[in-house]
Amino acid sequence: MPGPEDSTAAAAGASLSVVIVTHDSAAALRRTLPAVAAQLRDGDELIVVDNASADGTTAAVGELAPAATVIGTGGNHGFGAACNRGADAATGELLLFLNPDNAVAPGFRDAIELPLREARGWGAWQGLVTDAGGERLNSRGGVVHFTGIAWAGGAGEPRSAAPAGPEEVAFPSGACLAIPRGRWKRTGGFSEPYFLYHEDTDLGLRLRLAGERVGIEPRAVSDHDYEFDKGPGKWRHLERNRWATLIRDYPGKLLALVFPALLATEIALLVAAAAGGWLGPKLQAKLDIGRALPRLLRERRVVQATATVDAATFAGCLTAELNSEFLGAAGRSRLLRGLLRGYWSLVLRLL
Repeated sequence: MPGPEDSTAAAAGASLSVVIVTHDSAAALRRTLPAVAAQLRDGDELIVVDNASADGTTAAVGELAPAATVIGTGGNHGFGAACNRGADAATGELLLFLNPDNAVAPGFRDAIELPLREARGWGAWQGLVTDAGGERLNSRGGVVHFTGIAWAGGAGEPRSAAPAGPEEVAFPSGACLAIPRGRWKRTGGFSEPYFLYHEDTDLGLRLRLAGERVGIEPRAVSDHDYEFDKGPGKWRHLERNRWATLIRDYPGKLLALVFPALLATEIALLVAAAAGGWLGPKLQAKLDIGRALPRLLRERRVVQATATVDAATFAGCLTAELNSEFLGAAGRSRLLRGLLRGYWSLVLRLL
């Protein structure tokens, strides 16, 4: 629930701390930094946390945004850990995590603050993230399938498919994620062992488990120079962190009811991985989860202790639809979609 510092910020207008994590991002920053720096107000700050770049990233920051605070991590410790470092150094009432290749549009600074100024009661939110120079959507809000598969809602759709106004989403995209600093501290920030991918999914689901609402403010627009395919290693992170999120965040009753579907999904993903050339990373992800299981179970106890909603309420933010453009034939299969809908309908009746 909102803390007293959140109400004060809403009444007075929030100071903003923009945190950008970089790793060999010098070229991308030439588009991103001038756009965001030009909109900052007195009392705002720009913090760049660099994960051991070797391409002149920190020099580029000094050239493009000399007032920015630059924090070097001394190594590539991952997105979540670097975000946490930046948030620890921040002083603004509102935190904004922005990808280094995500350039904000005019009017973004005023719009990203609206959920706080209008006291919507959201725990966190994102702006509308576009792609291809604003022609397509990159994220209109995170979507989570009940098997833990998560993706950027609306990715690849035309800009006209953007929401007409503010609405709730399952989780906010880490490419453009805003959260009151007090609430960020209460949630404990990003889980650092994730390293990369799904840390925003985990944060959103933890907020929802604690009874918070999460949304999108579509008037805060940014354009993301995004490419999905970043090699087999990405699949290892995605699959490992999908299971970490399931273990940490799903209420026990829900996890028990979806477990048969999770086993079936594993078989299907092993077949897809073999066909797609990423079977090795998929198997590595399974080994990663096996090694991490004692830690994840300890973390689960901490996360579940924050729950203020029951399993049925938590399940309300999940979907049975596989409608991401990145899921290929599986998302287009009418038979599979019908089976998943039927299974999920049964789960919801049993919760």
